[in-house]
Amino acid sequence: MIRKMTLAALAMTALSAPMAMASEGAVDAAVQEKLTAQLVAEGYDVRQFKAEDGLIEVYVVKDGDMEELWFTADLKQVAHEEGEDE
Repeated sequence: MIRKMTLAALAMTALSAPMAMASEGAVDAAVQEKLTAQLVAEGYDVRQFKAEDGLIEVYVVKDGDMEELWFTADLKQVAHEEGEDE
């Protein structure tokens, strides 16, 4: 019985690790929807989302210029330079 439980626990760990790795850099779909609506209302064309440095990085285009906007987890925009810690 204990052996089966141990094997089951190991299997769950082994299977969940690749999923966690695959989601690195991903931003939750609900957060993407909320930010997209906000940014489109401000005149931006939203291109891509990425989680980086503990923040949400959003690639947008406005008036033909590509920009990177940074947001905290509570969706407040912050100034941030690439590679800078929060």
